[in-house]
Amino acid sequence: MSQQFSKQSILEITVQELASRLIDGIPEKLQLVDVRELSEIKIAYLKGFKVLPLSKFPEWSEQIHFHLDSNQETLVLCHHGMRSAQMCQWLKNQGFTNVKNIIGGIDNYSLVVDNSIPRY
Repeated sequence: MSQQFSKQSILEITVQELASRLIDGIPEKLQLVDVRELSEIKIAYLKGFKVLPLSKFPEWSEQIHFHLDSNQETLVLCHHGMRSAQMCQWLKNQGFTNVKNIIGGIDNYSLVVDNSIPRY
């Protein structure tokens, strides 16, 4: 993910907003993406997230439009929100129209929403 990115504002969603959106399951038109490493996923995972580790970027980036629909709302998660912000920016540059970074990542989700999710 070493490409130059144009600076576009990235929309954000709080972990509380995420939790309320998922209370009855994952809405049909919502895409959830987790960009953490597989070793991190083994520690803590939120059901329904498609795992696209940034370290594997060369393996999946060429086919991003096969993995995801660029017109659907896409929420991106990582550990604290930095890698997911990078992914959001990249997705916007690929023509995705409704991308949001989950503020504070899974660590904040564990603190604020569901403390049964392990912190690391």
